[in-house]
Amino acid sequence: MSAPELKNRGPELVVAALLLGLGLLVVTDSIRVGTGWADDGPRAGYFPFYIGCLLSASSAYVLVRQLLKWGQDSGQFAEHAQLRLVVAMLVPMLVYVALIYPLGIYVPSAILIAYFMLRYGKYKWFITLPVAAGVPIIFFLVFERWFLVTLPKGPVEQLLGL
Repeated sequence: MSAPELKNRGPELVVAALLLGLGLLVVTDSIRVGTGWADDGPRAGYFPFYIGCLLSASSAYVLVRQLLKWGQDSGQFAEHAQLRLVVAMLVPMLVYVALIYPLGIYVPSAILIAYFMLRYGKYKWFITLPVAAGVPIIFFLVFERWFLVTLPKGPVEQLLGL
């Protein structure tokens, strides 16, 4: 017996609802900070307001369209093998995001790069380690030293006095 297939309708409804919520959040927050013109130009919420309106309108259109076509066959969204590939990429990325708060951005970035190089790129350790260490170091130099943009740091950077 084969597993039930995932139809297009579910993912489209979920994404449309999430984007509609995001669009409405942008609109309401833009109204809070001001959407009109001040003496020196547009207020902070002017452009985000219109972007939020467009996002809300297009998401509502997709949502209503999918609800009106409820009884029709919506086609297959993805095969299970394809969904496994998505999960294989999604889970490490979620772990990466979760590790940024306690460890900063640089150590989780090195771990993520090393994981993908070893697991999916099939690179050897002697190639993986310099790349996994070098990319965060280059990002540190570019963002923190050159652009003067502070990124989240963790205990390793504190030990190094950075």
